[in-house]
Amino acid sequence: MALRHRRLAGAVHGYVRRPETLEAVQKAGAVDEVSLDLAEVLRGAELVVLCTPLSQMAPLVARFPGALARGAVVTDVGSVKTSVVASLEGPVAAAGGSFVGSHPMAGSERSGVEAARADLFEGAVSVVTPTFAGDAGAGIQVVQLWEALGSRVVTLAPELHDELVSRSSHLPHLVAATLARFILSPSHPLEQRQLCAAGFRDTTRVASGSPGMWRDIALANREAILAALDGFQHGLGELRAELEKCDGEAIEAFLGVAKERRDGWIGEGGKSDTE
Repeated sequence: MALRHRRLAGAVHGYVRRPETLEAVQKAGAVDEVSLDLAEVLRGAELVVLCTPLSQMAPLVARFPGALARGAVVTDVGSVKTSVVASLEGPVAAAGGSFVGSHPMAGSERSGVEAARADLFEGAVSVVTPTFAGDAGAGIQVVQLWEALGSRVVTLAPELHDELVSRSSHLPHLVAATLARFILSPSHPLEQRQLCAAGFRDTTRVASGSPGMWRDIALANREAILAALDGFQHGLGELRAELEKCDGEAIEAFLGVAKERRDGWIGEGGKSDTE
């Protein structure tokens, strides 16, 4: 949608796996042409963007040989980069193209073409993760892609990207999911749900995301997420200890640091709707 809205491509072709998705994609105006035939979609494409859950990317790329145009640039929008780059860079090169990982930090808990927006990437940070083994020219093209869609591009090594998003994106999602599971458990009184107001809704919004997609993310970035969970549990332990001691000054200081750091982030241009 963003490519078509900004007239950045001669044509945008989309591949879908299910026949029932064809009509929805056409109705949304997401692409110029949509097909169930991957080879047909790849034919002559100069740029290919993988927009599937992480576990589906390698099987798709395995079907590229003989269909991918020589010299084509391939990128993705996955939330994990180390494993994606490691598993796709070689096969894409063998198929005649160049792979460069990327991750636009934009979206919501909604999924499917019905949730698509042409302005989704405007003002969002998009991470590009080129490697020394990759094609430098392809890396430049991927950077230009996200800049042309209105993003602020940050270039990172895949490993550093995964470490950072484990704390800023993956951990918050898992915490939100845990809160939703615990607070909305049927073991609590019926009135519990009535007392879940705006604060609860805002804090747990991302828990409505696709379980399958987030399963793939959690497994693909397992080590970094485990380290992030350790850090978070340490912070909870500090707060618990202060509550047990009824240390009002320490509790206020704990909350004060949180407020100061979040307010500073918002002041720097931080967005509350990025993922």
